[in-house]
Amino acid sequence: MLEEMFAEVESELIYHIIPFWKKMKDDSRGGFYGLVDFDLNLHRDSEKGCILNSRILWFFSNAYKLLNDKSLVEYARHAYKFLCEKFFDKKNGGVFWSVDAQGNVLDSTKHTYNQAFAIYALSSYYDITHDRTALDVAFSLYETIEKRCRDEEGYLESFTADFSPNENDKLSENGVTAERTMNTLLHVLEGYTELFRVTKNADVRQKLVFILNQFLEKIWNPSKQRQEVFFDKNFNSLIDLYSYGHDIETSWLVDRTLEILGNEVLSEKISPITKTIPYRILETAYRDNSVLNECECGKNNETRVWWVQAESVVGFMNAYQKTGDKKFLDAAQAVWTYIKNYIVDKRDGSEWFWCVDSERKPSTRQPIVEPWKCPYHNGRMCFEIISRIKVIK
Repeated sequence: MLEEMFAEVESELIYHIIPFWKKMKDDSRGGFYGLVDFDLNLHRDSEKGCILNSRILWFFSNAYKLLNDKSLVEYARHAYKFLCEKFFDKKNGGVFWSVDAQGNVLDSTKHTYNQAFAIYALSSYYDITHDRTALDVAFSLYETIEKRCRDEEGYLESFTADFSPNENDKLSENGVTAERTMNTLLHVLEGYTELFRVTKNADVRQKLVFILNQFLEKIWNPSKQRQEVFFDKNFNSLIDLYSYGHDIETSWLVDRTLEILGNEVLSEKISPITKTIPYRILETAYRDNSVLNECECGKNNETRVWWVQAESVVGFMNAYQKTGDKKFLDAAQAVWTYIKNYIVDKRDGSEWFWCVDSERKPSTRQPIVEPWKCPYHNGRMCFEIISRIKVIK
């Protein structure tokens, strides 16, 4: 079964996901096209989001690292050039939220989440090219976050172009406006982990320890055995929300950080949490060989979102490797089967559906590509599963 899963996931990456995103390259204006609607119409003049561009840069960098296909480096370089030339604010520092199709600033918001993803991408690009300029830009964004996007208590969210605080409408949902979010903290952790992996910088190490302790002390709710999601400035939770996808994603991303840090004391403190999360997801959110979206005020949202399924495959596989409990392996394989049957869009020229409903139908008609819909979650699932099955074998 593992051999079959390996072959299917590798094929999905090489023959479906990579070719689709290669076609999104904008050769005339730079970067990658920002919108393909549900009916597979390419909107060449749509906005180009920095998150989309950063994630594409990260994707092609890591696809090259895994597959050693030199053609992929050119796509990474294309995304890198556009990021540095169009998104980076040479006056105030940091990266903008989005530009128009020509590369002119469209939304000048400076969001901590966005800075972190650019660090993540630039660090991976440096890893495959050893381009010192890419690393310098990554560290400039790191300094921007540390000096302008946080206070003594932790990381803040949204700012204007000159880093004056503004309303966090980008990363707030479910009817609340959050001054701090679990999601932003998770991806600062992710970006810093990649930066530390390729540099072993002592200051970055220190910040990773700080962030991990924040998860332990501020984000994790021990009584409910879940992470809280949206907070005020004092880390008071704003809503009764259980984000199943973010919890399973956190379980393996935090394990990755702990592994790279090699801090045994910290691992002993936090590993029990990352071990608990997959069991809780199996108990509360695993239905019909898939994982539900979230639970708000005790009511489940039964939509099956593409990224939640992708992260669940990795999270369950990671849990299997940690515990040897075969039910996690069975769940990882079952969710992958669900993905290939219902989330992967079989139409020519498409990629994955955004989501399907409880009847396994893509009823929302959400775009195939848009500022948040990119090859990050599904591409990373492929990288992780291919690499992990090689180890298990």
